[in-house]
Order: sequence, then C-alpha cells, then structure tokens
Amino acid sequence: LPISSTFSNLPELLFLSTSLPLQYKAALLGRTVKMGAIHGEELNKSGKTLGREEKILVLVILRPLSEKELSNNEVTDWECINESTVLYRNSLQERFGLPTAYSYGLDRVFSGDCTTKQVYEEGTKEIALSVVSGINSSVFAYGQTSSGKTYTMRGITEYTVADIYDYIQRHEERAFVLKFSAMEIYNENVRDLLSSDNTSLRILDDPEKGTIVEKLTEETVTDWNHLKKLMSICEGR
Repeated sequence: LPISSTFSNLPELLFLSTSLPLQYKAALLGRTVKMGAIHGEELNKSGKTLGREEKILVLVILRPLSEKELSNNEVTDWECINESTVLYRNSLQERFGLPTAYSYGLDRVFSGDCTTKQVYEEGTKEIALSVVSGINSSVFAYGQTSSGKTYTMRGITEYTVADIYDYIQRHEERAFVLKFSAMEIYNENVRDLLSSDNTSLRILDDPEKGTIVEKLTEETVTDWNHLKKLMSICEGR
C-alpha cells in the first residue's frame, strides 16, 4: 500500500487494512452504512458476486504514549483531526523553520484513547462478518514493534468469532463449518503454528482454491473455548 510506505518508519501509528466489496467501500466513505450490521441475507438476495470487486480500506490507530514516555514528558507528533484525517507535526523541522504540518486522508482514523471494541465495531466488523455470506475477506495489522498489533488483532479476532457464533445460533436453518489455521511467515519461511514441525511449507496456486499453503494444519473448530485454546497454542510458538 502506498500509504503504508509513507508512514513505514513511524512507531506511533498502527495500520489496519481491510478488504471488502466495492459497494461497501462507497457506502462507508459516504457514511451511509450502519457499521456492525450483518448483511448476510441482503447479500444473498442480491444475486451478485460482490466478492469479485474489492477495495482496500486503510484504517489508522494512533498509539497512545506509554507511561515511560509520559514520565519523560515526551509528546506525540500525531493528532487525530476527524474520523478520516490525521495531522503530523514534525517538531524537528520546526526548529529549523521548515514546513511542519502535514495532513493525510484515510478511510478511518482512530484516536489513541479508542478501544479495540470501537475499532472492531466501526472499522472491521462489516468486513469480517461478510464471510457468513461466502465472501472472502481479510483484516491485517501493520506497524512497528510495540505499536499494538498483537493486542488489537487478538481483540478483533475474538469479537469476530463471538459474532459469527451468535449469527450461527440465530440461523439454525443453515449449516456452518468453522475451520482454523495459523502460520508465520518470517525470512521467507512459512511455518505452521499448529504443528511442532518447523519445516518451511510451500505456497502453491490451486486452480480451484486459489493460493494455498501446502500441508498447513486445518482444525475444525467445535466451540469458542476450542478456538481460544488453538489461539493460545499459536501465541506460544
């Protein structure tokens, strides 16, 4: 993402990128979508394969200052102007009389005091839950070490799964199968986080499934507690 490369060396920002159908993109930018609603029925009735037209949404979360930073009287150069604009003031350039303020427009900007629940409800829930309608979707975090990626993504994952199970319970007329896989890509090596074998796996192109990871463990999730156990195994590796 071009926007990510612009901010690649700034530890105070956490990026969330989300993929969703084109009509959701337009609605979100126009602020006409009620974020957090599950539109499984509406998508199925439309008769359109919306997943073929996708856009990338870029969400930014401003990292709050740590206790250590506050005790050192440090200040942040970033400010959330509104829901879609972040302002950067370069304090170093200011000393030399150079331009100091730069504003950037994004799909959604969250201030440092926002909760993970708020990020999920307003930024990713609509995309994450589109899977119940057969649409592939993805949410991933990008940022430097200690910018909050793991903390944020764990919360988003837990909220997503809880809502998916709630949806399943309210739609007993449909059959659902939930499967879980986890992998780590590091130094071009792909490692299965559900396996004790550290052998690097191969990434292949399947004519029917698309891009797949060969021999990646796939667990059928039985319930919420089972999923939490699987996530704990992955985090321990």
